[in-house]
Amino acid sequence: MKKNSILSLSILTMVLAGLFIPAQSKSQTKMMDDSKAAKAAFIKTDPSMKNLFASSYGYVIFPNIGKGAVGVGGAAGNGIVYEKGKAIGKAKMLQVSVGFQFGGQAYREVIFLENKEALDHFRDNKLEFAGQVSAIAAKSDASANSKYRNGVQVFTEGKNGLMLEAAIGGQKFTFSAL
Repeated sequence: MKKNSILSLSILTMVLAGLFIPAQSKSQTKMMDDSKAAKAAFIKTDPSMKNLFASSYGYVIFPNIGKGAVGVGGAAGNGIVYEKGKAIGKAKMLQVSVGFQFGGQAYREVIFLENKEALDHFRDNKLEFAGQVSAIAAKSDASANSKYRNGVQVFTEGKNGLMLEAAIGGQKFTFSAL
């Protein structure tokens, strides 16, 4: 009787776990698929970016970032963190900006991390971008002569929407392991 209770409890635990795990893995699978599609879109826009993906120690892809503003603005997105081409974690990005700004837009962003130190800095949630850091708009050959600044390069590519902006702000990132 005791063995049957343990067996029943084990089966019930596996069934309940099965109800929650697929939803989480579907979400993670979608994020991975979206990140791969975003990587392909960046390379399609700028074929020389393929070299950055291959040579950087790590990179973070945010396939969908939403941004909106009326005076004060905000943006947020989720992404996947890669080390030497292998997915190692998830990232969240939050941005706040102030100044003349109005509208809304969706864009994708990739952050290239030059070396282990830059990746560790990101993984330790110490990477923040202030107003003086700007991203390079992804376009043909934009990455060919780009340089790392403090071990980091950032590229963005607009997806849709319209944003009028002369603002200053910053981005904050949060890492969590897969």
